[in-house]
Amino acid sequence: MSFATWIAFVIAGSLIAISPGSGAVLSMSHGLAYGLKKASATVLGLQLGLVLVLVIAGAGVGSLLLASSLAFTIVKTVGALYLIYLGVMQWRAKAEPGPVSTAGLAAHPSFGKRVMTGFLTNATNPKGIIFMVAVLPQFISKDAPLLPQLAILGVTMVTIDSIVMHGYATLASSMQRFFRDVRAVKIQNRLFGAVLVLMGSLLFLVEPARRT
Repeated sequence: MSFATWIAFVIAGSLIAISPGSGAVLSMSHGLAYGLKKASATVLGLQLGLVLVLVIAGAGVGSLLLASSLAFTIVKTVGALYLIYLGVMQWRAKAEPGPVSTAGLAAHPSFGKRVMTGFLTNATNPKGIIFMVAVLPQFISKDAPLLPQLAILGVTMVTIDSIVMHGYATLASSMQRFFRDVRAVKIQNRLFGAVLVLMGSLLFLVEPARRT
């Protein structure tokens, strides 16, 4: 892999990471609700899910998945239902008076649960598999060993996405001072909950690319 190819992937990866998606919504939601430090666990989970998607795409399993309508439908349905579930839970979450208060901290999910939420959000996203199956081959040289190239692209993508997701969480956590009363927290929960439900619903419309 040439340096020019790597730079092109950095640019493409940055555009992918910055574009709004379920990971960005989840990072902002947890950044606003729990603060940047606790949202880092969510971002870690997102990256673990991203690694799984990269491995699936890089190993060629992604292509097989897209070739099987049943397998793709199962993955799509699981991912959509999980996002809808997260959205409903967010909508129904009890509004604590202030995300930085003692009561709010007591209601925060555990580190492991935040990591798992992030992991499942990315790991069950069929759009991620579709995109990586389509994009990764464009940056891989057939004349060089495959595994080192996949490792470089994987580390690069995870680094970029981690920085961007932390940026989203930081931006959201900086607005915590505006959400210190029950009414504001309730609005926050319902806003992010509705967005997650919408994204989950839209996943049902995702279809694999048709071969011509």
